Amino acid sequence: MITTARIPADKPVRISFSLNDSTDESSAENTFPLAFPDLDQQLQPLPPCNSSKESKQVFKQHCKIAEEYHEVKKEIALLEERKRELIARLDQVEKENVDAVHLAQEFEDLSKENQSLNLAHARCKEQLEKLRIQYQKMQGSS
Repeated sequence: MITTARIPADKPVRISFSLNDSTDESSAENTFPLAFPDLDQQLQPLPPCNSSKESKQVFKQHCKIAEEYHEVKKEIALLEERKRELIARLDQVEKENVDAVHLAQEFEDLSKENQSLNLAHARCKEQLEKLRIQYQKMQGSS
C-alpha cells in the first residue's frame, strides 16, 4: 500500500515500483483477478502467461499497483471533497466577517448619531430651562 504524506502541491511527486519484491508464493497461483472495473481499459492488467513465473510475478505486481492506484484515486476524491467543504466553510467565514464589519460600521454610525442626539437633547434642555427662567422673571415682574 502506498502511504501518502501531506506535501505541498507545487512539489513534484515521484512514485516508483520494483518488480523484484518478493511475492507471496503460498497463495494460489491461478487465482488472478480478471479485471479492475474502475480502471481505464489501457491500465487493466493483462493476464499472465501461466507457464512463466516472471509473467505471473509481473501480473501480481501490476494487480498490486492497480489496487494502490484505486486507493489513491479514492483518497484524491476524498481530499477533493474535503477541499470543497473547506472552501465552503471559508466562504461562510468570510461572509460572516463581512457581516461583522458591516455591523461594526453600523454600530459606529449609530453611536455617533446617538451622541449627536444626546448633545441636541442637552442643548434643548438648556434652552428650555433658560426659557422657563425668562418666563418666571416675566411673570414675577408683572
